[in-house]
Amino acid sequence: MILCTFNCRVNYGENLVLDFGHLVVHFFFSDGRELKVRHMSHPAQYNHTLATILVEFASAVYLSDLTQLFTWTCTRCGDLTKVLRIYFKCKQGFEIIELVVDVEHCLQAFVGVAEDPLAIIIAFRGTNEHSLQNWIEDLYWKQHEINYPDMDDAMVHRGFYTAYHNTTIRPTVLGAVERAKKFYGDIPIIATGHSMGGAMAAFCGLDLVVNKQENKVQVMTFGQPRIGNGVFASLYSQLVPNTIRVTHDHDIVPHLPPYYYRLPQKTYQHFPREVWLYNIGLGSLVYRVEKICDGSGEDPDCSRSVSGNSITDHLVYYGVDMGSDDPATCRIVMNSNVLNTSTRDSGGNIFLSRDPASSLLKLSREFDDPEDPVNSD
Repeated sequence: MILCTFNCRVNYGENLVLDFGHLVVHFFFSDGRELKVRHMSHPAQYNHTLATILVEFASAVYLSDLTQLFTWTCTRCGDLTKVLRIYFKCKQGFEIIELVVDVEHCLQAFVGVAEDPLAIIIAFRGTNEHSLQNWIEDLYWKQHEINYPDMDDAMVHRGFYTAYHNTTIRPTVLGAVERAKKFYGDIPIIATGHSMGGAMAAFCGLDLVVNKQENKVQVMTFGQPRIGNGVFASLYSQLVPNTIRVTHDHDIVPHLPPYYYRLPQKTYQHFPREVWLYNIGLGSLVYRVEKICDGSGEDPDCSRSVSGNSITDHLVYYGVDMGSDDPATCRIVMNSNVLNTSTRDSGGNIFLSRDPASSLLKLSREFDDPEDPVNSD
C-alpha cells in the first residue's frame, strides 16, 4: 500500500480517477508486476467524458413522455444536448431514429445518432422502481438459466435473455441500426443502459457482433446485474472487448445474481471491465473516486470488496437520477400528433420511427401540440 497526495490509500496496480468538480485527475500505481488478466488481452479503455454522456442517455430512456423523448425536448435530453453542442461543437447533438415501447413487458428502448463523435446510440430502459424490490428478490432466489445459442457450456439468465431476444425490442432495434447505417455509413455503435437495461445492452452488443458481424461495437452499462456463467463471461469478453460496466459504491444490483467463488463452474460471473465509483472522505471533504478494475470481471478490490446492500446507490450514477419520472406504473404519455403518427402491432406495442434524413427541428415543431396529452397505461 502507498499513500497518495490526497491521503487516499490505493493498491499497487490500481488505476484511480479522482473527480474534483470539473477537474479529473488520473493516478496509476504499479510495482512492475504484470497484471493478471483472465478474460482478455486488450481490456477496454475507460473514458470519463464518454461515461458522463452515456449515463444521460441511459437516464433519458426511462422517461414516460414519448412526445418529448422522441423529439428530444425532454428536460433530461436538454442537458445532454447542451453538453454535446458545447463540448463537441455539434449543431444538433442527437436525434432519435426509433423509439419502441413493448407494452406487455414494460420495456422501452431508443436508437439515435450522436453527431460528434458520430455514433449510433442504443439505449435500453431498466426496471421501474415500483417493481425493483420484487425484481431484486427474484434475482437472488430465482436464477433460471438457459444455454446461449451456439456457445457450448455458456449459460445465461433466462429473463434478461428473453427481454432482449424474445420481445419486440430486438427486431425493432436491429432494423433501426440498419436504417441509420444506410444513411450515415459504417459508423460505430454504442449500446447502453442501466440495471436490467444494462443487461439488455450487453446482449444487444453481443448480438450485433455475432449475428450482424458488426466490428465497431462498444457497450457501457450502469448498475448492471450478472447475466451469465463464467464460460459466457469469457466468451463475451473476447467477442465484445470494448465493454465497460460502471458500478456505484454499495449498489445492490451488480452483486446479483450472487457470485459463489467456491463454485466457479456453477456461479454467475461478470465480464470485464468494471469501473467502480465510490467516495472517500478527506477531513470535511468528500471526493469521488473512479477506480478502473482488473480484467477479470470479478475484481475483489472493486465493488466486490463491499457489501451490496443499497438501492439508493443503484438509482444515482455520476449524480444523474436513474429511474422513471413516473415510477409507480409503466404509464406512457403522448400528445395527439405523436399518437397519430405512431404505429402499433397486435399486442399494442408502440413504435415511433423517422427517416434519418429528415429534420429533427421540423419534427419538433410538428409535435409541439398545445392539446392535452394522451395517456396510455
